Amino acid sequence: MKPDSRLAKKIQGNDFIITAEYLPRSGTAASSIEACAGFLHDGPIAVNVADNHYGVAMSSLAASVGLDRSGIEPVYQVVTRDRNRIALQSDLLGAAFLGIKNVLCLSGYHQTLMGCPDSANVFDIDSIQLIAAVKKMNDEGLLLDGTKIDGPFAMLIGAAANPFLMPLELNIIRLKKKVKAGADFIQTQAVFDVEAFKQWLDAVRSERITEKVAILAGVMPLASAAEAKKLKETYTDFIIPDEVITRLDKAGNEEAQKKEGVAICAEIIKKIKGVPGLRGIHILSGGNEAVVPQLISATA
Repeated sequence: MKPDSRLAKKIQGNDFIITAEYLPRSGTAASSIEACAGFLHDGPIAVNVADNHYGVAMSSLAASVGLDRSGIEPVYQVVTRDRNRIALQSDLLGAAFLGIKNVLCLSGYHQTLMGCPDSANVFDIDSIQLIAAVKKMNDEGLLLDGTKIDGPFAMLIGAAANPFLMPLELNIIRLKKKVKAGADFIQTQAVFDVEAFKQWLDAVRSERITEKVAILAGVMPLASAAEAKKLKETYTDFIIPDEVITRLDKAGNEEAQKKEGVAICAEIIKKIKGVPGLRGIHILSGGNEAVVPQLISATA
């Protein structure tokens, strides 16, 4: 079956696409979802729901349903770190039953990087194999072992890409594998080095990948120089130029640095919006969903 989500329809058109993210909290209060929904309701065509991104939190599936009930189209996020193929397929069936129409397939950060170093990982399959599994469920109505799915199943398939992973040739090979496996859209890691991103996108376009999937550039408003330094030191996919950190540091106090972080992010959006091959942006708010409307206004 073909996905019929709002995001799927947007990809079929020519409009600039905006997605955002919601980081579920470590709790059960519906008020936290309701509060964030107010900031995410207008602007993004769909909102990613993180899957235990920085530690244990409400499940992506439950939070996705919560957003859906608030009138926001969710992108159900699944990492292969925590589940084997049995649990992954079971959760996907449950998500389809609950009306979820978009899924983002990820391997996930290693547990030592997200506050749970004593946990065992799974990684039974990787993100590319998960993409292929969802594709099989979509196109053939079958699980990995050939079991027929009883009922409709149709999900738009998303994947992630790191534009700054080197060497570039291997970067493109991995991206092509995700597209071949069945990805419909690609959301990148946060872009801070615009020129390096443009070089990556040029390579992606030259391989005609942009003709097959929608590329959405990740953009992130840094809250402070301290946050930027921590991200850069902890996660290899955060490539933050020194001049960005210096600019944040010179902004002044905590509030001034947060404001400067939004300004830098808005500038990046304006610089990349017209780059050939780019279909939209993905706002990585890092749990500060209140900043999303400000950044969306920067795309006008």
